[in-house]
Amino acid sequence: MQNRESMLLRISATVELVTLAVLLVNLGVLHLPALASAVGPVHGCAYLIVVITVTRERGPDRTAVPLSAVPGIGGVLALRRLDAHRAPPVRVSG
Repeated sequence: MQNRESMLLRISATVELVTLAVLLVNLGVLHLPALASAVGPVHGCAYLIVVITVTRERGPDRTAVPLSAVPGIGGVLALRRLDAHRAPPVRVSG
């Protein structure tokens, strides 16, 4: 079971990545100012939530914090880094 901060991080990292994709498609193809005005603040809030949530995570790995500051994909990178440290070690029998 995941704690609330991990779930918040998963949701906000996904929202950050999806909204960045929407903004880039709008910039390259659609050119709709209303779409940019609606999605831009959502992307910014998701970015801030990712950075704050990763900063609050407990764990020995502090490289997740600078990763979270990378715009767009930083939340996903930090999430993968934190998940790698949460996973139980693999035991080799033999």
